[in-house]
Amino acid sequence: MDLRDQLKNLFPDHEEQDFEMPQEEFKQKEPLVCKFEKKGRNGKPVTLIEGWEGSEEGLKNISKKIKTTLGIGGSEKDGVIIIQGDNRDKIMEILKDMGYKTKRVGG
Repeated sequence: MDLRDQLKNLFPDHEEQDFEMPQEEFKQKEPLVCKFEKKGRNGKPVTLIEGWEGSEEGLKNISKKIKTTLGIGGSEKDGVIIIQGDNRDKIMEILKDMGYKTKRVGG
């Protein structure tokens, strides 16, 4: 006699129901840091977005949204999004609209 049979004996009027666990939505705890950098890139300016705590897939989705909205190039590596040019204000506005807290670092 398995557990289900025992429970049916104890509670004969009970009907079994399927149950699905609710999906937990990811919540960023720390703000994303937007900073400007030229060092080590042959003088070319880039905007770095650091501090991502979620999955690589989520990072790629955010990066794609920023790049397509602004129409500029960039990449994502090791939890950091690299966007070409100094676009901190625009990027911070996009991230704010997506529901993320941001912090501006540098000039």
